[in-house]
Amino acid sequence: MLPVVAIVGRPNVGKSTLFNALTRTRDALVANIPGVTRDRQYGICQVGKNSCVLVDTGGLVSQAEGIDYLTARQVHQAIEEAGVVLFVVSARDGLTAADEEVAALLRRHGKEVILVANKIDGTEEDVVLADFASLGMGHASGVSAEHRRGLEALMSVVSEKLPLPEEDSEEEDDEVVRLAVLGRPNVGKSTLVNRLVGEERVMAFDLPGTTRDSISTPMERNGQRFELIDTAGVRRRSRVSDALEKFSVIKALQAMERAHVVLMMLDAREGLTDQDMTLLGHVLRQGKALVLALNKWDGMEEEDRQHVLDELDRRLVYMPWARVVRISALHGSGLNELMKAVIEAWTSASREFSSSELTRVVLKAFEAHQPPMSQGRTAKLRYAHAGGRRPPRIIIHGSRTDTVPESYRRYLENTIVRHFKLRGTPISIEFRSGENPFKGRKNVLTERQKAKRRRLKKFIKGKSRRR
Repeated sequence: MLPVVAIVGRPNVGKSTLFNALTRTRDALVANIPGVTRDRQYGICQVGKNSCVLVDTGGLVSQAEGIDYLTARQVHQAIEEAGVVLFVVSARDGLTAADEEVAALLRRHGKEVILVANKIDGTEEDVVLADFASLGMGHASGVSAEHRRGLEALMSVVSEKLPLPEEDSEEEDDEVVRLAVLGRPNVGKSTLVNRLVGEERVMAFDLPGTTRDSISTPMERNGQRFELIDTAGVRRRSRVSDALEKFSVIKALQAMERAHVVLMMLDAREGLTDQDMTLLGHVLRQGKALVLALNKWDGMEEEDRQHVLDELDRRLVYMPWARVVRISALHGSGLNELMKAVIEAWTSASREFSSSELTRVVLKAFEAHQPPMSQGRTAKLRYAHAGGRRPPRIIIHGSRTDTVPESYRRYLENTIVRHFKLRGTPISIEFRSGENPFKGRKNVLTERQKAKRRRLKKFIKGKSRRR
């Protein structure tokens, strides 16, 4: 299960900038005024070889009233959820009374705290960090979130504080498809799981939010074993009132990280909402295989159906590989096609590629359409090989690959997907510049091979003399 790290501090110390830098997104609103962040923001952050759920919170103010009081409640809940808290202060402003109030709050919660002095650039670092020693939170990590300075050292400290990740069974990874069922409340996730396993395993009522935890259910279909992970519906944060349901958002992200394939359920009558797009963004950033299930399809007018499909095509243009299947979880229609799509996505995500075939595909695409020139020269691609799976990771070697634009990367991705007939999974391409790593390596011949070479040379010389 993914550990949770919360970012806490007074307003305008750069918490959201730090969140965006660590998650490598722009999900959190950033402005140089206090109070921009009201709701909590969730994202996945890489900590060494492992990951964690990062929670961005609003700024804490003393004697909070009105909307500031609601923000303070959310911060308290975030601290309760977290295993580690990043306490952010401003190196430019120095220690303030508001910082001391936040420190007192964190002491009462008794959480593992890492003090982070943001906006360290342009300051006397040693002097500034010494100023925060009176907080009693240990040595402060100096960072500049805006310029990504000090983040690697900070994450090294975080990794020491986080619990060791749970080890998954390698045999289980290859035999059991872990399928996370995600979606907004009341789109029919629990009804689908119950239909697939044939029993009332999960509460299913016509009331949003009846599933409060992630529930794992084993099942077998057509000889393939699955582990279905049904999560509580992820709704808009402003509509989530209590701590239990807030925690379900983290459960959904943790389930997504555990899964091999994400089954994203949509309400066909409502179409693709902004909250659905936010969830899809998390799926895309984690590189998970994806199948979209359009539920409640039955009973819709043909005109409405076409409008929904057109809207899906328009909004999913950046992920053309995603499978879309129309179903009715209540009546059981479309479920065979749905599970075929899930297995197809899992098979594509788990596929292994030969270096020779990958190289042929990449070089053929390169010859057909070369990347644009940069400073009078163009990148050259030499060879490719696989670098991992789930999702497939392709490493392409060449020269000047740092000049390859994002549009050309997408062109190569689409070419590889079409050639290998991959469906339901994204692929990741990594460019590396430099010489062929096999260059300069000399094959050591055996005595038998040396004797054969001498005979061959002698034969060639004799043949040339006779001419």
